[in-house]
Amino acid sequence: MMKNEPLKIKKRGEDGNRVITVRIREEILSALDTIANENNYSRNELINIILEYGVKNIEIE
Repeated sequence: MMKNEPLKIKKRGEDGNRVITVRIREEILSALDTIANENNYSRNELINIILEYGVKNIEIE
């Protein structure tokens, strides 16, 4: 029989992610939802993929 291990839950915000609020134009949100649905991603996953790519590849002139 296995020893009962305690359920360990990290406090909110300690997983490396933060919850923020942003304003997005309706047509961009619609396009994001379409892309996410067609590719089996959540909206959140898709936005994070796009943001990570953008941060790594941005060139400001």
